[in-house]
Amino acid sequence: MSRPRIVIVGAGFAGYRTARTLSRLTRHQADITLLNPTDYFLYLPLLPQVAAGILEPRRVSVSLSGTLPHVRLVLGEADGIDLDGRTVHYTGPEGEEGTLPYDRLVLAAGSVNKLLPIPGVAEHAHGFRGLPEALYLRDHVTRQVELAAAADDRAECAARCTFVVVGAGYTGTEVAAHGAMYTDAQVRKHPMRTGMRPRWMLLDVAPRVMPEMDERLSATAERVLRQRGVEVRMGTSVKEATHDGVVLTDGSTVDTRTLVWCVGVRPDPLVESLGLPMERGRLLVDPHLQVPGRPELFACGDAAAVPDPNQPGQYTPMTAQHAWRHGKVCAHNVVASLGRGQRKVYRHRDMGFVVDLGGAKAAANPFGLPMSGPAAGAVTRGYHLAAMPGNRVRVAADWLLDAVLPRQAVQLGLVRSWSVPLESSSPEVARVPGRPERTGTDTGSDLGKDPGQSGAEPDGEPARTPPSEPAKNRPSGEPAKNQPGGEPAKNQPGGEPARNQPHTEPAKRGPSGSPRASGRPRRAVEAAGPRPARGGSGKPGKASRASGTGSAGKRPTAPSGPSRSARPPADPGPEPPANQPPPGPDIAPGPVKRTDGRAVEGDS
Repeated sequence: MSRPRIVIVGAGFAGYRTARTLSRLTRHQADITLLNPTDYFLYLPLLPQVAAGILEPRRVSVSLSGTLPHVRLVLGEADGIDLDGRTVHYTGPEGEEGTLPYDRLVLAAGSVNKLLPIPGVAEHAHGFRGLPEALYLRDHVTRQVELAAAADDRAECAARCTFVVVGAGYTGTEVAAHGAMYTDAQVRKHPMRTGMRPRWMLLDVAPRVMPEMDERLSATAERVLRQRGVEVRMGTSVKEATHDGVVLTDGSTVDTRTLVWCVGVRPDPLVESLGLPMERGRLLVDPHLQVPGRPELFACGDAAAVPDPNQPGQYTPMTAQHAWRHGKVCAHNVVASLGRGQRKVYRHRDMGFVVDLGGAKAAANPFGLPMSGPAAGAVTRGYHLAAMPGNRVRVAADWLLDAVLPRQAVQLGLVRSWSVPLESSSPEVARVPGRPERTGTDTGSDLGKDPGQSGAEPDGEPARTPPSEPAKNRPSGEPAKNQPGGEPAKNQPGGEPARNQPHTEPAKRGPSGSPRASGRPRRAVEAAGPRPARGGSGKPGKASRASGTGSAGKRPTAPSGPSRSARPPADPGPEPPANQPPPGPDIAPGPVKRTDGRAVEGDS
């Protein structure tokens, strides 16, 4: 008898816990495959500390292959599920497509940034759901403080050192608290010429900070924020966002170059394409985390509407604590569906919440006991160390170094503004030129819709921000001329070639028949994406994952429902010259082409 095939989509809190528990319960008697766009599990609660320079990015990234030794990892994003054929269609990080057959399927796709019908937000704000967004925010805040310190004009200085955070939940509160400490440390070392200091604002339409928590803890968090100079404005939000600032709902205008969007999340649009019963964008499941009428299909985490036994008629909230517990129960029930063990009903006990406010300050209520101050800070960090599935020693070492050494306030420039658009349905992956994008759900056209319809977008509408063309009015300002997305320098890819560079040499064909420039590394060609030959034959290249159509031999569309992506491919932007590598961080290693026509050492 063949071994059962179990496919898990997503490696967030729910997906990772499901895979780890299944690996232990099946005892190598099943083939477990984990489909995820990255090769790591991201511990989201510590992401604000990455943006504040306390932790390095790899500290909150737990290796999937290193911690799940008996689970097969497939890098890619699911873009279609054939429920009748029991297959998952996906697109890999380099545009390759594949299919995963399954006997049991666990949907743990997670959630993405939630948008609201506010003009300019999709173009000028950035979310905070993945490592690329955290790295971008760290660089952006550092750059704005440095530019403000060098500015002679007080108005420009005030705008650059003003940071607006929308959403006073857990994430927004922690971002504002850590951000204020980070910028204050920068200014202490390098005071501004105008004598100004950074200004942080926290906005929310709710009546108080973190309304989900106890009023005493909410008051503690607000008091800490105000002590650090953060302007907390409750009952106020953004009415319109522009390149130069934001207009608030109270009629006031704030000049700023930074708008951080932390208003909440919505379920990943993948589950909508299944055509199954939904609850505000989440897939309805029974108390055993099984989809009714589909015994082979399970769902957990933010993508599933799991009945809350403590509140009849309600569903468990979209929190990491619930997702982590979902994963364990889901794994037991998947094994039970294969004839081993008994099914379990999801039940939970509220263990409390912790909010890290930076330094020794925190707000926590472990097991219902409200705490604040250094004691809460110790409990908060102890909880995170216990909850992390790896990297505990490294995280503790970074905390110790941060306590005794000053932070390194430098901008690396690894993530550009256009790489982390707010409307992206994949916040865990930064956009790069030449990689197909999931544009079927990456636009802001779903603004203002009910979360249950947030993924339903009109066909054929292009994405707001193409993968290689940045919006001109991003908060970070106009990109540098020699960076991707900006006006290239004359001797850089995409611009006028250098005078001593050949520019009329015809393209050569590689073994696969696709045109490949002479001297250009193969990996660089693959990173930049296929393109038609220069003869003008019009032969199309490989379609992006969003198109849903292509040349002969491409996989059929899932018959059980619409594909996740129904958009035409986004314009990849201008191509670099034949003899130049792709721009910026996408340069692939390989032999170097000399300009004098002679081969250099190492050329093949």
